[in-house]
Formats: sequence, C-alpha cells, structure tokens
Amino acid sequence: MSGARDGGVLERLAAVQERIERACTVVGRDPSEVALLPVSKTRSAAEIEPVVAAGYRSMGENRVQEVVAKAPDLPQVSWTLIGPLQSNKMTKVVQLVDQFQGLDSLDIAEGLHSRLETAGRELDVMVQVNTSGELTKSGLAPDEVVDFCQRLGEFTTLKPVGLMTIATNTPDQDEVARCFSQLAQLREELRQGRVANTEWPELSMGMSADLETAIAHGSTMVRIGRAIFGERD
Repeated sequence: MSGARDGGVLERLAAVQERIERACTVVGRDPSEVALLPVSKTRSAAEIEPVVAAGYRSMGENRVQEVVAKAPDLPQVSWTLIGPLQSNKMTKVVQLVDQFQGLDSLDIAEGLHSRLETAGRELDVMVQVNTSGELTKSGLAPDEVVDFCQRLGEFTTLKPVGLMTIATNTPDQDEVARCFSQLAQLREELRQGRVANTEWPELSMGMSADLETAIAHGSTMVRIGRAIFGERD
C-alpha cells in the first residue's frame, strides 16, 4: 500500500540504498562513508515528504527558486544548491541554503562572502570541476582548481568542504571513471598542500546512472534524482 501512496518513491529509495551498499562491498568500503543526497528538482513538497519521513533531511536542488518555493512547506530540510548560481540569487542562497555545490567563480565567492558577513553566518561550499571538458558544463578546468582554491582563504565565511563534478554523460564507463579519478587526484593534491587550511573531506560525484563507478573512485556523496523520484515529465 505504501508504494501506491508514495508513487513508488520509498521502494526506489531502498533500491538506491542497496546499490550504494553493494558498490561499497565490491571495493571494500564502509557504506557509511557514502552519503546519499536526494535531488528533488521539479518535484513538489508533497513528493519530497516521503523521503524526508524516511530520515533524509538534506535535499539537493538545481534552482534557487525551487528552494524558495519548497522551503516553507519543508522547514526540517537542509537545502543543498547544486550547479551554477546567478548573482541576483545570492541573497536567497544566504537565507535558505546550507551548502553550495557549484562554486567556480571568485566573483560569486566574493558576493556570497559579503552577504554572509552581513547575515552573520557561514556557508559550506564545494568547488565544481569540469572534468569532462564539455563546454555545456559549468565548473573550473582541472588545471585551474589549485590556484582557485588557494584564493578561497580570503573569504572567511565560506567553508570549503570538498569538490564536485558531473561526469560525461556516456555509456563508456572508462570515460566516466576518468572523470571521477581526476577529481579524486585533485582532492589529494589539495590535501597534501593543505590548501585553504582544510582537509577537503568530500567528493560529490555520482548520479543515478554512474553511482557505482563514482563509489569505486572514492565518492563520499552521490546525488540521486531520477532513480529515487522517477522520470521527470
């Protein structure tokens, strides 16, 4: 009966959890090392509620306006913004978002920092890296990452917690693996250099189609939308 009431969301959520556990077992990792971030873009608050009730208090969104629309109905949710951010949306981010996984511009860093100082709060951020090299994707080129991250120490309200990437959308798992491996190597370089005086604990990589490959290459957070909420209209 629950499947009928929730549109199958909880069944699909359990299947994703099983995929994560199996992927960790294959490579000898503890499943507790990999967080699941449900991505609820285009979904209503009512569609998200079963996942929240199942114990997930963090949700990912790609658009600030969706956070604005859903936050009043889901006060218990901690919102993560994924992807590019326009300057005119920064104030709402500072008000409503707890983590930003899309930082790839010093102008955005400066704008957020200024507003965060005024608000008297801090924001966890992940630096987005374009490991695929596709012009349609946001993110820094891999050879820009270290210099960029070194500059983040100037913005004391921004707390760098890791790196994020979106792999090439291809059935070629070798190419997908290359994207994830490159992000892991960059994270190791940042760690060894103690860049921005942080351990860079998080690697946000892996989505519905490639979470197993991401986990095999060290992902600590997979961002799952379709495999939980079903195909979008």
